Amino acid sequence: MNEADISRLELLAPAGDEECFHAAVDFGADAVYLGGQMFGMRAGPKNFTFDSLKSSCDEAHERGVKVYLTCNTLPRNSEIDGFAEFIKQTDAAGVDAVIATDIGVLALIKKYAPDMEIHISTQAGVVNYAAAREFYNMGAKRVVLARELSLEEVAEIRAKTDNSLDIECFVHGAMCVSFSGRCLLSQYLVDRDANRGECAQPCRWGYHLMEEKRPNEFYPIFEDEKGSYILNAKDMCMIDHLDKLAQAGVISFKIEGRAKSSYYVSVVTNAYRMALDIYKKDPNSFSLPDWVREEVFKVSHRAYCTGFFFGHPKEGQYYKDNGYIREYDIVAVVDECRDGRLYATQRNKFNVGDEVEILAKGEKPYTLTVSRIFDGDGNETDTANHAMMNLSVPCDAVFPKGSIIRMMNKDK
Repeated sequence: MNEADISRLELLAPAGDEECFHAAVDFGADAVYLGGQMFGMRAGPKNFTFDSLKSSCDEAHERGVKVYLTCNTLPRNSEIDGFAEFIKQTDAAGVDAVIATDIGVLALIKKYAPDMEIHISTQAGVVNYAAAREFYNMGAKRVVLARELSLEEVAEIRAKTDNSLDIECFVHGAMCVSFSGRCLLSQYLVDRDANRGECAQPCRWGYHLMEEKRPNEFYPIFEDEKGSYILNAKDMCMIDHLDKLAQAGVISFKIEGRAKSSYYVSVVTNAYRMALDIYKKDPNSFSLPDWVREEVFKVSHRAYCTGFFFGHPKEGQYYKDNGYIREYDIVAVVDECRDGRLYATQRNKFNVGDEVEILAKGEKPYTLTVSRIFDGDGNETDTANHAMMNLSVPCDAVFPKGSIIRMMNKDK
């Protein structure tokens, strides 16, 4: 990868609501992808009205950040008539690109927003250079490759497509057991269509067998009385391999998580921002400090793997339970620092004597033992136990507004 291509490398972070949007921008995303009230693959998050979308685009552009809107569901006949007005308002809001799966949707974008940049979603299942070429010929500026590809296959797609076609890959987050997310299990079991943003994640459930002549007698598929989570994939984590992805021709490094919390978005975006900056500084000698790598373990996550990038992921499934690991919680957010005190807004309970970490963008976490706590009126207290209470603690260091204060779970 030459110097010009390295300068184009993009960190793309998720935002399920405005709080997550600000987290992504504040902690170093080059671009943010988000959904509107329709046509996006995440129905659970709050998503964005056209007014909030426009204000978010305005703020992002002021800070040099791009905004991509997801239009990657598979809409039914009854939804198509409303798409023209939707994409016109999307265009007016100022988004930089639209992410699409359906060929009909792609055609409608070109018709009603002819200057809009189009990215082809991973839902389209692009696994070869012929498909990538054809989408490019149809007007796509970028393809988000299927997660089932190896680095060698990514490199071949890059080598056999026009250089002006961008290659984007997921580098972190939840993996779907089905082919690039085109799963019908949720719709079949609970009538929630994963291809229209309503996935109930039945791949995370425990399953047992029942013999037809023995009703209500359930047998574990695995030799565990809890049953077996046979469909539960580990999370992807490629933070140690950004150099290999860049060398394979990936331009945009995408973090999964539009249904995740603002804390998750902040921490993971910050970790990958630092990792990508380390790579850009010295592409020939990419190596992460341990403390940067450890950041991705300080959010709620499943066991990690590297997906299909290094071949078939023999250890890519987690069979014991749904696999979530949560060792840290956010306890407050910094408002300001002055006169030897840190002023913050509480998010979760913590006490005098607790050891906390303060995370600022691009900085090694700062460890602080809480010696005293004062409420918003200046009264001293032993505990911060009221949600969203204003508080202050003695602290000689200075941190920018929005820095995160977190604490290890006490049962860890």
